[in-house]
Amino acid sequence: MQKGALKDKVAIITGGATGIGKAMALEFARLGADIVIASRNVKNLESAAIEIAEFNKKVIYVQTDVRNPDDVENMVSKAVSKFGKLDILVNNAAGNFRVPSLEMSVNAWNSVVNIVLNGTWYCSQAAAKQMVRQNSKGAILNIGSTHVLSGNPGTAHSTAAKAGVLALTKTLAVEWARYGIRVNYISPGPIEGTGAAVKLWPTPEVKETVLNRIPLGRMGTVQEVANLASYLVSDYADYISGANFILDGGGHLNKR
Repeated sequence: MQKGALKDKVAIITGGATGIGKAMALEFARLGADIVIASRNVKNLESAAIEIAEFNKKVIYVQTDVRNPDDVENMVSKAVSKFGKLDILVNNAAGNFRVPSLEMSVNAWNSVVNIVLNGTWYCSQAAAKQMVRQNSKGAILNIGSTHVLSGNPGTAHSTAAKAGVLALTKTLAVEWARYGIRVNYISPGPIEGTGAAVKLWPTPEVKETVLNRIPLGRMGTVQEVANLASYLVSDYADYISGANFILDGGGHLNKR
């Protein structure tokens, strides 16, 4: 994508201070978008905002817990107060950790489902209401996982929540199309430089097992996710909605 492809767009990225979220924020800023990053960790937000400002000084951060609808409303309100509108929402905030399903506590289940599924809903509805008030088009992008295609033992909470987000993506794409709001989903496979990589593939042996299942023979990068995301939220993708884009080097096709 060339510089200026997202000029005059205002984008909120949840979980935007680290990993894939920060990579998307940096790329959107490089392409000209005004940026709002949100997460719970203020120190991470401050650091990320400094990096993003090197591409576009129109960046703010809002400490936000997406599990809290009041926090979400504040996030959208701050974005509109600063930049006057909202064009793009990326639901990237997530939580995940391995735990056998028979040992999973209610708190463990709820902690992930509340972030991934409920948080995505709260943010999507708040953003869509603002887009409708503006009487302008909008793009919502949800970041999920290839686990929704195959399941993943040890992450029942996250896999179920992200599968719910995929179903929500398809439903809202149809329901909100009349307002010019597009809703899409990216299913990344194993991606280097993320919290998930540390938690789900913690040892060289586990990582090697994962790599052996990927036909392209490597993990993806956060920049590759950001590149795809940039296209999907841009006007170049104006006829794409309700779609799930798989970014995993062909791993979901390999039955070995």
